[in-house]
This record gives sequence, C-alpha cells and structure tokens, in this order.
Amino acid sequence: MIAVVDYGGGNLGSLIAGLERRGADFVVTDDPVVVGAAQACILPGDGAFGATMEALEERGLTNALADMIDRGRPFLGICIGMQVLFQASDEFGSHEGFGIFPGRITLLRDAPRVPHMGWNQLEILQPHPFLDGVAGGDYAYFLHSYRAPVGDSTAAACTYGERFTAIVAHEHVM
Repeated sequence: MIAVVDYGGGNLGSLIAGLERRGADFVVTDDPVVVGAAQACILPGDGAFGATMEALEERGLTNALADMIDRGRPFLGICIGMQVLFQASDEFGSHEGFGIFPGRITLLRDAPRVPHMGWNQLEILQPHPFLDGVAGGDYAYFLHSYRAPVGDSTAAACTYGERFTAIVAHEHVM
C-alpha cells in the first residue's frame, strides 16, 4: 500500500485521480502510524517550504517520513514535496528540510518572469528507473518561484533563465 501524505496542503485531487487511473493500492492519510506501515510514500506538492515543514511537524509526520526514507522504502516528493527533501530553503525566511539531498532552495533570480508557470523541456542528466520512458527534450509543466540546485542527484534539469533541478533521484528517493 502507498501512503499519500495529507498535510493540509498539496494537490491531492490530481494525484488521487492519477493513482486511481492506474489502479494503485493507496490511502490518503495524515496518520504517522499508517505512513510508517506503508510500502511506499508520496508527499504531494503545493505550498511554501516552511509552512509545509511546520504542517508535517504538527501532525507528527516528520519522523515517520524520515524513518520511511531511512528504511529504504520508495519515496516520491512532488513539487514542494521534492523541495523539502533538500537541506534548507530561503522561501519566506530560512527553514530546514529533511536534508536527504544537499543544497538550499532559493528564489529564481534570473528567470524571465516569476513565478515560472508553463511547459519546459527536460535535460536528462543521469539514468534512473523513475525516468523510464522519459527522454531528454520531453516537456514538463512547472509552477514555482523557488529552485532546487543542480547537484550529483539531479536526474533531470530544466532551464528557465537559470538552470534548476526538475527531478532529483537517488536510489529509492525521488
């Protein structure tokens, strides 16, 4: 069973519809015990870094999520769910993340317009099973004002005035 984390934010509707279309076995939950028992976890996006970390902490989910990652269970962070996997963010102050990936989330400074909203091409930097069926030059949709740095775990990058991590992946964390 896949735990879809409901922290009071996140784009649950689109994610749930996609999982249902695939016939996935999942539960939407804010219960740390359910998250801890799941075989895999999805942390959806939508919101600000600090507010997301605060909402996870208030629900007792930060330890459950960190434990799931430590135990090697598949973990997918989408949008802000990906960003909180980094060490820290400058969004609305300085906030600490899970620190799974090195680097700081920073404002898009050289972008033609902020927020970045629209379709851009992916640059594949390294293979990962998560990218099966995705090719360099394929398009992905973005809506964000803050960027994840490009680093050793960047599986795909995008350029919108400046280069940023579009997909980060290392072993079981994506």
